Amino acid sequence: MQNKIDDVIQELKEVSGNDRLNVKLPDDILISSYETEIGFSFPEDYKKVLKEVGNIFYGTIELASITNDKKDYRELSQILSDAREQGLPENWLPICEDNGSYYCLIPGNEIRYWTTDGYSDDRWASLADWIKQVWIEGN
Repeated sequence: MQNKIDDVIQELKEVSGNDRLNVKLPDDILISSYETEIGFSFPEDYKKVLKEVGNIFYGTIELASITNDKKDYRELSQILSDAREQGLPENWLPICEDNGSYYCLIPGNEIRYWTTDGYSDDRWASLADWIKQVWIEGN
């Protein structure tokens, strides 16, 4: 039986026409080394999204990428560094940059929108909800 994340991943592939950026998808080894390097343990749904649709471009949304050479302009380590310089809480993980603001995974696996002005009331109960409401329906 598919769960909610599988359903939105499939829907995203369909609505995007599977249009992908020229960035290789990460594997479990790269994700694990990345988690160690930046000090975060990624939720399983986020790992699944990174491995299956992390390089899909649809509308205005591009997920932060995880690459071996860390040279992509949307590289997660760079986005994390930039966001922290602007005051992002240490336990928030930016998964997508949005014109200087960030969609972030927070403890409890919710998604919150963070701006340089501080916190926003925008929140989603899960990564699957965020993908559906922001990435798919918001474009």
